[in-house]
Amino acid sequence: MFIPISKSLQNVLEKVSKETGEPISHLISTAFAHCFDVPQHTLFQVSTSGALVQGIYESAVSTRVLLGSGDFGLGTFENLDGEMVVLDGAIYQVRGDGKVVNVTDDVGTPFAVVTHFAADQEHLIESAPSFEEITKMCDQYRDSDNLFYAIRIDGHFEHVHTRAMKATLDGLPLAKASAIQPEFDFTDVVGTLVGIWAPQFSGALNIAGYHFHFLSKDRTKGGHLLECSGKNLRVGVDRLNDFHLSLPETEEFLRADLTKDTSRDLAYAEQIHKKDNA
Repeated sequence: MFIPISKSLQNVLEKVSKETGEPISHLISTAFAHCFDVPQHTLFQVSTSGALVQGIYESAVSTRVLLGSGDFGLGTFENLDGEMVVLDGAIYQVRGDGKVVNVTDDVGTPFAVVTHFAADQEHLIESAPSFEEITKMCDQYRDSDNLFYAIRIDGHFEHVHTRAMKATLDGLPLAKASAIQPEFDFTDVVGTLVGIWAPQFSGALNIAGYHFHFLSKDRTKGGHLLECSGKNLRVGVDRLNDFHLSLPETEEFLRADLTKDTSRDLAYAEQIHKKDNA
């Protein structure tokens, strides 16, 4: 369906799109969703996991733009400076020293995924002795392997094991940066798991499968989730059928060879490295 718009409105859309990096179609769909109070079920992504694996850590989008596209999600910061948790419309930075900061300034991100979270189903996990058990439960809540899902898990966790990247220079591959990642263990903590499940076919762009970050209720603990256990966990699942990708236009990204298979390096970066660091 073609809908004509005025030249002045078209000029505004083009101007905002150029300033923010958001596609015009995304700006229009967001405006209509706000106008009619309709959940978008849209995943907005900044750059690609492949670029991140290769060490492209320059800012691609600002956090101000990111919050305009979602109130729930995860990512990292420029120069890989910590883990990003987007929860309830606020952005938190879990630094390499374990400190959690509420980011209120407009800073840059080289990679992030966010959505306006609106759960279309809710569940209770009575007992989860491991992260693997949580993912098995979440598998039952997905009705397709070909869509994206946002998953929010709230409750009391008996144990949480996380990591947080240290700031590094552009160009250092993610696998090498993650090999020296600081890791943290928390016990008897109330908090939230912020997660995205991405289909296998998106592996060239995103982290296929489950990707969770943790943030405690008192906003003092967090990081990229490596392991956890808990009981009576409340799960909200948002089925996402719309995907928007914002690509950087930096010289580094434009000249990068993104044809390489980075799945092995990405899998290494996602795992526990305590034994490697010992």
